[in-house]
Amino acid sequence: MSNEENANKTEEENIVAEEAATAGDSANKAADAAKGAAGNLISSILSLKENNPKAFFGIIGGVVVLLLILMMSGGDESKPSVSGPSLKNLAVGQKYVLKSPNTYDKDATIRLVAVPGTMAAYDDTEEDDRTGACKHLPQGTPVTVLDFMDAYGKKNAFVKVQIEEGECKGQSGWALAIDVQ
Repeated sequence: MSNEENANKTEEENIVAEEAATAGDSANKAADAAKGAAGNLISSILSLKENNPKAFFGIIGGVVVLLLILMMSGGDESKPSVSGPSLKNLAVGQKYVLKSPNTYDKDATIRLVAVPGTMAAYDDTEEDDRTGACKHLPQGTPVTVLDFMDAYGKKNAFVKVQIEEGECKGQSGWALAIDVQ
């Protein structure tokens, strides 16, 4: 490289460095302006608090009330509400099938118990509990409704059913009403 090329490169490097410094200065000026504006805003708020505390706390209260109104106002009523499974209007003597609305597993079973209200009082890990005395029936098993029982403040929460098909035909037990469809 010649001295002339080195001089040209050095001039180009100096120009690039000056442009970077200028850009850095403008960024620093913008940051300083933002800090100054924030400082002025804070100082004016604090001076309002010192000079007129009623106006200061009134403004804060107004902002809080406005935020509460915005948070408590209802949403769009055209949106559908989320709903879960609902109880059918079951009738004594009618035939239905056992189907759990809480599972997508086709091999899931519906539990029948001797006394309503004991649904959660069994150990699900015991294998003999799964195979004994027609306690767990596959979904889709046809049943006939025999009786109802209210529980936990809900009318007809439990249904006494009689099994209509399979090896347990003629036996009865209590199931959750939501499982009879």
